[in-house]
Amino acid sequence: MAGPRLKVVPVELAEANRVVALWHRHHKPVQGHRFSLGVVDEGGVLRGVAVVGRPVARNTPPDRVVEVTRCCTDGTRNACSALYAAAARVAQAMGYERIQTFTLDTEGGASLRAAGWTLAGTSPGGQWRHTDGKPRRTDQPVCPKKRWERVLNPRVEWIMPQTHGAPSEGLPLWEERERPR
Repeated sequence: MAGPRLKVVPVELAEANRVVALWHRHHKPVQGHRFSLGVVDEGGVLRGVAVVGRPVARNTPPDRVVEVTRCCTDGTRNACSALYAAAARVAQAMGYERIQTFTLDTEGGASLRAAGWTLAGTSPGGQWRHTDGKPRRTDQPVCPKKRWERVLNPRVEWIMPQTHGAPSEGLPLWEERERPR
C-alpha cells in the first residue's frame, strides 16, 4: 500500500524547531543547524522535518561529517525515509564525507535502512560531563543508542593556499588530494 506522494522542501530552522517541539517524542528543539528539510504531501501540508547539524560528539570532525540531530513526522508513510535519503543527498552535494544519526536502542531503524543507511555501532549511553564540568542535560534519553551512517564522498584532504604575499594569477583556491588511509 503506497502512501501519499511526498516532496522534499527546504525549511528554516525556526519552522523545523516548531515541528520538533510539537511532534518529537523525546527531544527538544535544537540550537543550530547546517540545513533543515521538510517533507510535504500533494496538498502542501508539512508532514515531517529533519534537522542536520554539527556532530554532537566533540571528537567527530564537523568539517567532514554532519549529523541528523532531529527527524520527526506526523506518522505519514515513508516520510522518515524520504527525509533521511534527502539529507544524505544534500550533505553529499555539499562535500561531506559522511552523515550520521543516532536512534534509541529500542527503535528498529527501518526508515534508515530503506534510505540506504547502515548500522555502524552502538553507544553505551549514560551520563557525561561538558568540558566545563557542567552535568549533562537530563531531559533527554541517556540510554544506549544505535549509530547509523552513510558514507557520501571519498575522503579528501583540502590544502589551503599560501596566505602571505599577493596571490598569483591562476592559483587554485583549493587543492584536492587523496588522504592516505
